[in-house]
Amino acid sequence: MALVDFIPSEGQRRIADAITAAEHWTTGEICVHVTPRCRGEVMNRAIKTFNRLHLYTTKRRNAVLIFVAYEDRKLAILGDTGINKVVPQGFWDNEVEELARYLKAGRPVDGLCEIIAHMGQRLAQFFPGERGDENELSNEVTYDNGDDFENEPNDHNDDYGNME
Repeated sequence: MALVDFIPSEGQRRIADAITAAEHWTTGEICVHVTPRCRGEVMNRAIKTFNRLHLYTTKRRNAVLIFVAYEDRKLAILGDTGINKVVPQGFWDNEVEELARYLKAGRPVDGLCEIIAHMGQRLAQFFPGERGDENELSNEVTYDNGDDFENEPNDHNDDYGNME
């Protein structure tokens, strides 16, 4: 299944717009990555994806990855070290639960847009928006087909914590 089969082009635009709107209120960077399959532990795969996409390169180390493996029905939310230093353990638990409900109901775009809006509000408490803040990461949904990803080395070693 291709990305457009899970999230149509219009849905991808809605998600990118939701990220743009959420990031208006925070210096945090929100990213969405979708894949059909996730062999093994979802958090390990999310960390590898976070590293492969170089999400650790933000100035404040405040990027967040929403990782969805739709065929395997797995998801994770992973924050960078700057976020993990200031938020309590389990900070994203409600967002994971809410997004899981939307995904089970077959409404991934609605769920992602709602969760992204909520994440922007929550991130603003710790990383409020600043005039002239640069958008450091793309707001477009990223995708991989899941093939042979597990053999890829983890090229950036950092303690991201477990924010699943």
